[in-house]
Amino acid sequence: MMFDAVIVGGGPVGLFLACELKLAGVDPVVVERLPEPSQADKAHGVVGQAVRLLDDRGLFERFGGSGVPKPLPTFSFGTLPLPLHILGDGNPMYMLQINQRDIERILAERAAELGVDVRRGYEVRKFAQSEDHVDLVVTSLDGAQENLSTRFLVGCDGGHSEIRKQAGIAFPGIVDERVVSRAALIGSTGQIAPAPGGRIAIGGFGEISGNFHRTERGVIVIAFLAPEHPFVTTLEWEDHPVGSHPGPGAPMTLKEMEASVERVLGVQVALSSPPEGSPTLLRRICGRNTRLADRYRNRRVFLAGDAAHVHAASGGPGLNLGLQDAANLAWKLSADLHGWAPDGLLDSYESERRALGERVFMQTQSQTALMAPGSAVTALRELFTELMTKRESVQLVADLMAGADVRYDMGECEPADLIGWFAPSLDLTTEDGRALRLAELRRDARPLLLDLSDDAALAEAGSAWSDRVARVAARAAAPSLLIRPDGYVAWSGTDPDGLREALGRWFGTAKKAHDDQGSRTPE
Repeated sequence: MMFDAVIVGGGPVGLFLACELKLAGVDPVVVERLPEPSQADKAHGVVGQAVRLLDDRGLFERFGGSGVPKPLPTFSFGTLPLPLHILGDGNPMYMLQINQRDIERILAERAAELGVDVRRGYEVRKFAQSEDHVDLVVTSLDGAQENLSTRFLVGCDGGHSEIRKQAGIAFPGIVDERVVSRAALIGSTGQIAPAPGGRIAIGGFGEISGNFHRTERGVIVIAFLAPEHPFVTTLEWEDHPVGSHPGPGAPMTLKEMEASVERVLGVQVALSSPPEGSPTLLRRICGRNTRLADRYRNRRVFLAGDAAHVHAASGGPGLNLGLQDAANLAWKLSADLHGWAPDGLLDSYESERRALGERVFMQTQSQTALMAPGSAVTALRELFTELMTKRESVQLVADLMAGADVRYDMGECEPADLIGWFAPSLDLTTEDGRALRLAELRRDARPLLLDLSDDAALAEAGSAWSDRVARVAARAAAPSLLIRPDGYVAWSGTDPDGLREALGRWFGTAKKAHDDQGSRTPE
């Protein structure tokens, strides 16, 4: 049997990619090595543009959001406060606080609802590409071997990706061996407690502003993911005492965590194990790894998520970047499989998404540098703090962290245009008088012509692509928009010829319109 796409890796990016493909009319298979979902404590939230993407797919509330996504008033960059509230409507920093275990559970439920074939306990041993497909050898946990064939293979199998290695794709980057990171989920303690104004009180030390605090000896992060279940992380550099841990391969202990907290803060803080039955975590990571694949594609093999990029978790860039990788790749693979992809569409996945990867590569290293000990870094932080009083500086950093600072090449457009950027949040009124948000029109992941004009010429221009591009007529304080499935604006304005050019560039050769197929009234 020939599959449309095989996705290797059943984490958040692999599952979201599978859901996106299924919405686009493609039947993917997800192959995951682990027989059961991992209960390890990993990411603790989704930030930036990815939050709006989840809202577009109707997943915002399922991920724990309430109502309409609202940006954060403050955040942190390199443990320095980022006053996002001064940006007003230009604030791009959205956040959903949710553990990765729950992210995977929710996406697995969504995949099951859509009928995605997820196969756990299987590992891809090897594959070989031909001109029009990929042959794979898959082995189950009991040693049984199976041969699969697929039009496309996507590696979403993490930083140690076997798919990337077998595809011969290099993974250059930087490893800072000096940094040691420790993390623990702990039980309630009288020495650590939330304080007014988002501050945290630490007995014997005082209050710290927000979750992050740097001293000349390291960094401590404290987050109350559950009221009685704090999450504590420390970062220390090469000057930590010899013998502070038994080696990279040895188990972490609560006593080691206490010693690290004492070195960073200069005071003793008693830590206890979390309540019985609660999630647990004791983790030590020696070295800070930042890598970016030198390409995201080798013929019919693609990379997404951590298989394409790994970096420090400061500011939660991993899921933001990976989920958008998936949305970008899915509609382009489906276009090829459905036979209407224009020339170069699959290549645009790498050119668009790797540019974002380069920005994350830069900003996570910058944050690590700002957190390091030493008087020179302290001086740099003082300068940076002054810069953060300027709206322009805050906007630059916020856009960088949200993944909102790279404009896709959509052809000729003016600098002030919406073209090339993620679509704005819009409140709409449909032809029959109903009030809707733009996000509510994007649940099905189809290309969307949002016709906000009374010009019949735009409707006529769009009708030639009605078999693959939905059209919705509405009213809003904005120009008409052509929005790709990944949420980016491919055209904006009133010119029918410009619309036809953009439709052809991104959605292939026009087909004869028939019976208003593809046009719809929102439900």
